[in-house]
Amino acid sequence: MTTRILTILLSIALFSTCQSGGGQKAQNDNTEDTDAAVDSLRYPQENHLKNVRQLTFGGDNAEAYWSFNGQYLSFQATNGSWGVECDQIFYMPATGYSGEKPPLVSTGKGRTTCAYFLPGDTAILYASTHLGDEACPEVPRSVQGKYVWPIYADFDIFVADLNGNIIKQLTDNPGYDAEATISPDGTKIVFTSTRSGDLELWTMNTDGSNLQQVTNELGYDGGAFFSPDSKKLVFRASRPKTDEEVALYKSLLAENVVQPTNMEVFICNVDGSDMQQVTKLGKANWAPYFHPSGERILFASNHHTESGRQFNIFSINVDGSGLQQITFDNTFDAFPMFSPDGKKISFSSNRNNGGSRDTNVFVADWVE
Repeated sequence: MTTRILTILLSIALFSTCQSGGGQKAQNDNTEDTDAAVDSLRYPQENHLKNVRQLTFGGDNAEAYWSFNGQYLSFQATNGSWGVECDQIFYMPATGYSGEKPPLVSTGKGRTTCAYFLPGDTAILYASTHLGDEACPEVPRSVQGKYVWPIYADFDIFVADLNGNIIKQLTDNPGYDAEATISPDGTKIVFTSTRSGDLELWTMNTDGSNLQQVTNELGYDGGAFFSPDSKKLVFRASRPKTDEEVALYKSLLAENVVQPTNMEVFICNVDGSDMQQVTKLGKANWAPYFHPSGERILFASNHHTESGRQFNIFSINVDGSGLQQITFDNTFDAFPMFSPDGKKISFSSNRNNGGSRDTNVFVADWVE
C-alpha cells in the first residue's frame, strides 16, 4: 500500500530504478499464442493463479487497486521514460493501457501514494506531498545507523477526477496523513496519521467528516484495508515492546522515519475493538488484503528466507492458521488485491523484468 514500501523495500528486495528503454506498450491480444505466452509468467507452484498477464513494462509500478466496477486499476509509478522521477498516480483498464503511458491522475509534483477509486469510479483518492514541496522529497535510507522508511510530514489526502483536477483536499492537519483506502460499501475511508503523536489508523467519511481514531497502541499501524462486508480492518503493525525498542521507535519517529524490519498482520473491527494479531512470523509481514470470503488474508512476507531479501505472497486464515505460500518469484511479489467480484487478483512482481530491478503490475485469474 504505500510507495514508502515500494520505494524503500526495494533495497531489501533488491529492486528499484527504471529499465532502460522502458515504457513498452501493454499488449492485449487474446489469441491462443498470447495465452500460451501468458502462461509462462506463472511459476509451476502457483496453483491459485491462472492466466497471469503483465500490464506494465518498465519502472517501479505498484499498489494497483481495483475500481468499484472492476474495469480499471489505479496505481503509482516511478518511470524515467515517462518523465516521472518519483511516484505519481496513474490509472489504466484492467486489461492494460495503450499508448506510451497511461493517464496521469496526480499533479506530477511532489511524491504520491495509495490511489483508490471512489464509488462511481469517476474520482480517485490519493496522498501527495506537493503542497509542502513540489520537488521529489529525499529518501533517507539510514538514520541512527538503522535502515528506515520515511514518513513524510507533507503528505495530505486529496480527491481528483480522472483528468487530474483536484476536487477536494480531505486532510490539512500538520504531519503525516496517507495510506487511505475506501470501504467496499463506499461510506468510509481508513488512513494512517501522526495527528495523535504516533502512527495510528483513523477513519473518516468519504467527505472528510467524522474523524475517528481506530488504533492507540505504540507502533506503526498502516496499510489498512476493509473486509468485504466493510465491518473489519486488516493492517500491518510494528509493536516495540522493550524499553530499548520503545526509545528507538520514538526517536526515529521524531525524525519522521520508522524501521520496517519487524511487522505483523493484525485485524480489528472498524472501531478498533476485537483487536487480534494474525501473524507471528517475524521479519516483515505487510500489504495484507482480505480474501473475498472474509475468512482469509493475503499478505507479503520475507519470513521464509534467511536473508530477508525475498518477498512472496502468502495466505493465512484470520485465526492465524493455514499459512500457505501463493507466489514463488525468487525476488519480489507483493500488493495482492482482489477484484470486486473476487475472480481476479492484481499484484506487483519482479518477474519477467529481463534481469533488471523493474517492478510491474500483473493480473491473474484466482483459482480456489
